[in-house]
Amino acid sequence: MAAEIVNPHSESGSDAESAAGESGEPFDPAFALHRGGKMAVQATVPIRDKDDLSLAYTPGVARVCTAIAEQPELVHDYTWKSQVVAVVTDGTAVLGLGDIGPEASLPVMEGKAILFKQFGGVDAVPIALATTDTDEIVDTVVRLAPSFGGVNLEDISAPRCFEIERKLQERLDIPVFHDDQHGTAVVTLAALRNAAKLTGRGLGDLRAVISGAGAAGVAIAKFLLEAGLGDVAVADRKGIVSRDRDDLTPVKRELAEITNRAGLSGSLETALAGADVFIGVSGGTVPEPAVASMAPGAFVFAMANPNPEVHPDIAHKYAAVVATGRSDYPNQINNVLAFPGIFAGALQVRASRITEGMKIAAANALADVVGDELAADYVIPSPFDERVAPAVTAAVAAAARAEGVARR
Repeated sequence: MAAEIVNPHSESGSDAESAAGESGEPFDPAFALHRGGKMAVQATVPIRDKDDLSLAYTPGVARVCTAIAEQPELVHDYTWKSQVVAVVTDGTAVLGLGDIGPEASLPVMEGKAILFKQFGGVDAVPIALATTDTDEIVDTVVRLAPSFGGVNLEDISAPRCFEIERKLQERLDIPVFHDDQHGTAVVTLAALRNAAKLTGRGLGDLRAVISGAGAAGVAIAKFLLEAGLGDVAVADRKGIVSRDRDDLTPVKRELAEITNRAGLSGSLETALAGADVFIGVSGGTVPEPAVASMAPGAFVFAMANPNPEVHPDIAHKYAAVVATGRSDYPNQINNVLAFPGIFAGALQVRASRITEGMKIAAANALADVVGDELAADYVIPSPFDERVAPAVTAAVAAAARAEGVARR
């Protein structure tokens, strides 16, 4: 109903603006852009006459079907399977909106699909499921899987997202990737590598603190340690995730076993004292004195949207490198830098899964795009840098071959 009021249906933009004015509501270009959806299916072959029809459909299509039935691997050559990804959500953790349900999630999933196409040349289909049951989601995706070359899980709340991804990886032989976890982690690692390089340090020299122990926070912590980070402590609403806490979920208990080597306890602010890196994926607010207590030459990656955990103006007082999740500040940590190229590379070689090595290769390739242009306000490239997707695609494809998960 709101869309009809703000952006009434009309044949022209000027008519819509006029009608909006008459209704007393301002014209909203966001509704104008979304009217009718943001994507459509387009044929890649023409149907001009009966000969074309007989090849694209019956009887010609039967020969292709029979060949695939006899040699199932031919499905990759003679259908769109190896070029298309399912973008799957249950609508429980949509952007900063939370649990808004499957229907309301569709504009975001359509957006994700067109980003796949725009930045990676990968076709994607948004699929919003009317269930939040873990096993029902897994079973549904498994049944849909024959139509797709990969599955991108999107905006599914923690901790269910971890179990859903794990079970799908166990049951499917195509890449399954929860972008909220791994896309964020890949871009964060790329930016952190370049920030460390800029200041003459290595990852092993750094101690990080992550605010937020949800999907992104857990994945970033694990991934940075895998890549060689010195130490990382993760804080949730109740403080630092540590072994001495008796209120941890199974996911956080596992996290406590591999993080916080310094043995810190207490609040986020306590952990920030002397820390080299702050990574915010929580949406909370960090007091300025806590930022001031960080080590000299620190990095502040405050990625909550639209309001970073540390405002850039405050962060710049104390940090050598500042990054956010916003497009109107330098160093945007944006998942679109990662997921299109990662899937493009995986699909290119028909990978059976996406490995840690493939993700690290993606992060390294992304960091290398910056090259000699490295500066405090340029540790990560723009999503519109045309070098990004080809570099990530090539790195991921090569890593898949090296790790033995490529099938061509």
